[in-house]
Formats: sequence, structure tokens, C-alpha cells
Amino acid sequence: MRLGIIECGRDRPELQKRYGRYSDMFVRWLGPALPQLEFKTFDVAQGATIGAPDQCDAWLIGGSPAGVYDAEPWIAELAAFVREGYAMRAPMIGVCFGHQMLAHTLGGRVEKSSKGWGCGVHEYEFYAAPSWMRIETPLLRLRAMHQDQVVEAPPDATRIAGSAFCPNAAFVYGDPEAPDAISLQPHPEFEADFAATLIELRMQDAIPRPVAETALQSLRSDDRAARVMNAEVAFWLAEFLRRREKRLSA
Repeated sequence: MRLGIIECGRDRPELQKRYGRYSDMFVRWLGPALPQLEFKTFDVAQGATIGAPDQCDAWLIGGSPAGVYDAEPWIAELAAFVREGYAMRAPMIGVCFGHQMLAHTLGGRVEKSSKGWGCGVHEYEFYAAPSWMRIETPLLRLRAMHQDQVVEAPPDATRIAGSAFCPNAAFVYGDPEAPDAISLQPHPEFEADFAATLIELRMQDAIPRPVAETALQSLRSDDRAARVMNAEVAFWLAEFLRRREKRLSA
């Protein structure tokens, strides 16, 4: 199975040198959960053309410093690709900006939240998680980094997790037990060291210091019961891709 990673922005050069690009983080995180995956990256923010949705078996749309409502040509082109791919039932995964792009394109609404920055470790309550996810805990804990939020869900989406700060934190699209797409606002591909370094840099020009300090403290927690669930989300997405592959090949 080939997974097309749609890269929607790059971080600062000093971060890329140390941690790699966002696409590298996705490969490191998701690859062990599905070893047979092949990855192909399309850096659309730098002018890469994606082409037809059927050139890869599934797609993952990652994060971006841009907003889905920005008037950039590549954003409009990506929205057109999402509409075409969803109509073809091409399996899609959205993370952060990708989560917002799916919602925005498929009939929801995204805006810059009046609640401000969401960063550090956040907790989300499960609402209607599909049985195949095998949920064993009432809360989803992941690292977040965003200002924009989905404030109105698309008609074809089922909300599976959210919080008071971010009510629409995760969706499945179509039949929850056999979805066509899955998306989430937080970053399961972020490791703690990268998230902390990113917060420290953005505290200098974007994130208010009190918010950043609280977020950094959440990243330093050594409570094993409060660990983030990157591995669990990788399992869910791998299971989503395996099931979709079986249905498409049947």
C-alpha cells in the first residue's frame, strides 16, 4: 500500500535540521504500525502537483502554518483534490490543518478560535468511537499545536472526540464502522522534545508566555497514567487503512 503524504508547510530550518520535515515525522510515527506501507511526499506548499487521487492507495494531509481560508493557490488546489478524492472514496487521513481542510472542504466551518492557542498535551473525551478502534480509556491524550478550529462539523462527519477547548477534535467520515476518512486536530506524530522546542520558539513571537509555560509543563509530566497516546492512534489509522484496502480489493 502506498500512502501519499501531502505536506502543507515546513518548519524553521533549525527544526528541520534536528527533527526532519513533517513528512519524516509521519513516516517515523506511522511506519512501525504498518510496515508494508510505502510513502510518497507531495510538498504542495512548495509547488508540488498532486495529480489524480488514484495514484496512491490512501492520503494523509498534514499540518501547516496557513489557514484553510487563506487565499493561496495551493490551498484552493488542495481543496479541489479533497473533493475529488472524497467523491472517489479515496481513503484520507487529516491531521491538524488536514483535519480542518477535510471539514472545510466537505461542508463544515473553520475559523481562528477566540480561545487562543491550543498547545502542549490536551485531553479529549470520546463520544462515538467506532468499535474497531478498541477504545480502552475514556480520554484521548495527545500533543496539540493550533489556533484554528473546526467550529461546525460537515454533514457527513461523526464526531468521535472533543473537549471544552476544542469540541470538534476528531471525526470519521461516512459509516463510522467503515469510514472513508478519519481526521484529528492534535498531532500524534509529534514527540515531546520537538513539541517543547517548537513552543519555546513560538513563545518569542506568537504564543503568549503563560499559555506556553503551561503547555511546556504538560509536556514534562512523568505520570505514566497520563502519557500521550501516539501509539494507539497509529494503531487506529493502520487498522483504518487495512480495512479500507480489504474493501477496495474485494
